[in-house]
Amino acid sequence: MGITRRRLARLAVLGAGLGAGLGLPGCSVGGPAPDPVPGTPEPLRVAYGSDPSQWAELHLPAGDAAGLGVVVVLHGGFWRSAYGADLGTPLAVDLANSGVAAWNVEYRRVGNGGGWPATFEDVAAAVDALAGLPAPVAARLDLGRVVTLGHSAGGHLATWLAGRPKLPAGAPGAGPGVRVRGVVSQAGVLDLVAADAVDLGGGAAAALLGGSAEGHPERYLLASPTALLPLGVPVVCVHGTADRNVPLAQSVGFARAGRLVGDPVELVELAGVDHFAVIDPRTDAWRRCREAARRLLA
Repeated sequence: MGITRRRLARLAVLGAGLGAGLGLPGCSVGGPAPDPVPGTPEPLRVAYGSDPSQWAELHLPAGDAAGLGVVVVLHGGFWRSAYGADLGTPLAVDLANSGVAAWNVEYRRVGNGGGWPATFEDVAAAVDALAGLPAPVAARLDLGRVVTLGHSAGGHLATWLAGRPKLPAGAPGAGPGVRVRGVVSQAGVLDLVAADAVDLGGGAAAALLGGSAEGHPERYLLASPTALLPLGVPVVCVHGTADRNVPLAQSVGFARAGRLVGDPVELVELAGVDHFAVIDPRTDAWRRCREAARRLLA
């Protein structure tokens, strides 16, 4: 992958107008988990590595239906250790209640061993771990129908996972064992160069990648979903117009760039919706995300 200052500058242009929403510390609160449908099995927790943060929980719907599509849930929090997979649990429960399997992923974050390349290696390994689940569980899943869904920093990771087939050999996450067929980005940080340029989240991108885009251009080009376009799979960017944590311009810029290179990117702008409504199962904002995920699985 060729790295040039000119190419890096072109990516940064997509961040023009990202001055809103700077400095807010994270993406923390959603809503409570709904009650599981009667007969729903207990979530299955699986370690995909030896670190305490390397695990995921599989939420299956009630019944014994097979051929289930899988939604991989990736929580936000500006990639920082203050936030964890408990943010994704309400979404995973609601997805299982709607009849699909949900794989709620924890990963190493900045402050507990994460950052470059560990965070990327973890989410890639977590998705690939779907292929190694116990036989009775694996028999219910259709790994040809895997969609990623992530909020904020998790939206970045969800979209980056779809770009793994484009990564050069030896790069973190290259050579996917399980491929993603679609993405739902919930107020995702999709252009890390632009995020670094405006110090989004108080330097969150630089903390994730170990420095600035100017200092580490290779890392940003391997880690930023915008830099990996075209992804070759549909992406639905759901973003509230009242989001003060991750500016709407992140999704607008990604959608524009994706369409220019032929990717089927859908932009869903939610009028008056803030950063957290999309992870509250009680809201219409979340229902739009859930239905987008189910549509991508179809």
